[in-house]
Amino acid sequence: MIFWILTGALALAVSAAIGAALLRGRVGDAPPAAYDIGVYRDQLREVERDQARGVITPTEAGRIRTEVSRRILAADAQLQRGGMSGGQPPVAGRIVIVLATLVLVGGSLTLYRQIGAPGYPDLPRAARLAASNDARAERLSQAEAEALALPAPPQPAPTKEFAALMDRLRTAMHDNPDEPRGLMLLARNEAMLGNTRAAIDAQSRLITVRGPAADADEHAFLADLMVTAAHGYVSTEAEAALRTALERDPENGAARYYLGLYLAQVGRPDAAFRLWDALLKDSAADAPWMPLIRDALPDLAMMAGVTYELPPLPDTPGPNAADVEAAAEMNSADRTEMIRGMVAQLSDRLANEGGTAEEWARLISAYGVLGETARAATIWDEAQEVFAARPEALKTVRAGAIRAGVSQ
Repeated sequence: MIFWILTGALALAVSAAIGAALLRGRVGDAPPAAYDIGVYRDQLREVERDQARGVITPTEAGRIRTEVSRRILAADAQLQRGGMSGGQPPVAGRIVIVLATLVLVGGSLTLYRQIGAPGYPDLPRAARLAASNDARAERLSQAEAEALALPAPPQPAPTKEFAALMDRLRTAMHDNPDEPRGLMLLARNEAMLGNTRAAIDAQSRLITVRGPAADADEHAFLADLMVTAAHGYVSTEAEAALRTALERDPENGAARYYLGLYLAQVGRPDAAFRLWDALLKDSAADAPWMPLIRDALPDLAMMAGVTYELPPLPDTPGPNAADVEAAAEMNSADRTEMIRGMVAQLSDRLANEGGTAEEWARLISAYGVLGETARAATIWDEAQEVFAARPEALKTVRAGAIRAGVSQ
């Protein structure tokens, strides 16, 4: 209500200033014609001085005096007709005042009602922070979030060979529940099958078994599974896993993405914007969170009160339109063979020309998805030699090896 009163008062004040000028017919202490007469008299004195200095001839001076005197007579006649009001018609002036008031006051309030937020309460910084703290305190647990989540869409049935391998893996882990590599494989393969709850249980057990040795990627993957099971909701347990991951590696991309999602959900778009803006600058173009944060950053910037322009997409190599169209017309076997060919091309290029850590990680991960774990392990061994002197780059490659199941 205070905003409406202030807006109305400001509009009325502006209308009053315009109305006073219209009623007086002038802006200053004298009507416009009186100012004109003063200017013309100054011009006559300038003519006298210029003639005395010899700047102009007497003939030129006489001609100028005649013209200026004519203007003085015209201004004086206007002053006599209009008086101190400058000849402003009183009725017309009042009509203009009423119209200006209606336009300024009514128009501004109508415009705000259309594009503003009438009835929206004041949100000072202290109140917003208090609301965010309340949202954090009232955050659902993982079990509560999963109970409220919609059922997951059905996943395609695995092949008989893969189902048999999973049965053997589950049996092996039942007999030996604390074997780290088995737990890692179980968690990732259960996630691939859409058994998210089973994947969470296996990943949680892996982190318990590894204890302080569990790295940032393992904690971030646990958070990823939890958010997936809760259909995008970041629970208290998922937040704790993210905080732990970032304690171990402040640059972990997945943890930074999900923590930004958490901050946006608890009413801190300003903090989410800062986190995701930095992540956008630090991430490779093909990072899985890049499309998501690019879509969200403009809205977060607006809510955070930041003037922001989304940077253009970098040029990244990939299939062209013809490749995509050809892939859409292929059957499953042919499409898989095409993917194998593209992966083989990437492998040859890295072997002959080298490449970035992200490309090595993508190659190892791709072979893991194709089920060629032996090939993925061989490339991982080679990558460890290539990036031995660059620990940060090796960490990026290791993430791909972990996704392929050939590293811990």
